[in-house]
Amino acid sequence: MDPTYRMLAEFAQTWGLLYFVGLFLAVVVYAFWPARKQRFEDAARMPLRED
Repeated sequence: MDPTYRMLAEFAQTWGLLYFVGLFLAVVVYAFWPARKQRFEDAARMPLRED
């Protein structure tokens, strides 16, 4: 295998994994942040409201 390809593949796998883990953690923190609880509860009840 070409050394340049191998180096780029290892770089992409390592940093790509770290990027997606960081993104996942940011989404989890956003979703479970206490200040956003009311906003998510309102959004959950939205389909049940009558206009």
